[in-house]
Amino acid sequence: MKKEEIAVKQFKSGYNCAQSMIYSFAEELGIDKSIALKLASGFGGGLGLTGNVCGAVTGGVLILGLMFGRGENEDKLKQQKTYQYVRDFIEKFKVKYGTIECKNLIDNINLLTEEGNKRFRESKMIDKCCEYVENANKIIQEIIK
Repeated sequence: MKKEEIAVKQFKSGYNCAQSMIYSFAEELGIDKSIALKLASGFGGGLGLTGNVCGAVTGGVLILGLMFGRGENEDKLKQQKTYQYVRDFIEKFKVKYGTIECKNLIDNINLLTEEGNKRFRESKMIDKCCEYVENANKIIQEIIK
């Protein structure tokens, strides 16, 4: 199964977009899947359901950081390289969708309200979110190559 398919499957099974992204890369990153899920658990719905940066994007940033980021006593140039990868990722996502903000991507639905959650379900917005997860995942794969 392809990474983007794994991510979409996780999302459809109830994990948030950021969790789904990092889960699909956990093995390659050398991290436990359960830890990956916990690490990204607060990022869904645009950071704790606030509608800010899309969880597929923050999940992608987590992946890039874990893959290329600067660890303890490592060369500072790794940080700059990671920043460049993150900017490239964000730019590619923005070109495709016009924004990285969750609230704009999901038609300004407020996920913090019962009415918003009902509207999210009824409008089948989950299908759009699956697309965001799938394509964010593909963009990360392109950058990693």
